[in-house]
Amino acid sequence: MDKQSTFIFNPAHPAVVHFLRQINTPWKMWLYLWLKLPSAGFWGLRVRSCTTTKGEVSIPYNWFTQNPFRSTYFAAQCGAAEMSTGLLAMAAIRGSGPVSMLVTQVEAVFTKKATGLVVFTCEEGQQIINAVERVVNSGEAQTITVSSVGVQQNNGQEVARMRITWSFKGK
Repeated sequence: MDKQSTFIFNPAHPAVVHFLRQINTPWKMWLYLWLKLPSAGFWGLRVRSCTTTKGEVSIPYNWFTQNPFRSTYFAAQCGAAEMSTGLLAMAAIRGSGPVSMLVTQVEAVFTKKATGLVVFTCEEGQQIINAVERVVNSGEAQTITVSSVGVQQNNGQEVARMRITWSFKGK
């Protein structure tokens, strides 16, 4: 990117629109998971919805995700939380030029036993977009910590709160 110009994220960029259309199409996302993230496919993660600012990913409580204590295994919950933030990061780097992304830290607090369908929601897409813009415009690596909250759908109770730290850098 030219040093004189400043990159500003455009949610209407064809690459962003195409990406969001793909991940919000259930069979395409299912195929992607089985090809690239088979554990997420095995657990039954589903994208409930994703925009450039908000991502929602669900994880069922079933034989594939349960632990010996009859609740959803913590690693499966972390996977759903990470995906709710990672989809926002992937959308943010579309149309921005070459930017790499990597999870560098995960913090989790489990407040209730997850015994039903849980939806993890991240509403911090704008902060992720801002970090990607800083990477593209300055050339310096950026880290950002975003939250994803898991709510059990059968009773509306929060079961977990995750903080995922992402690192972005230009390639």
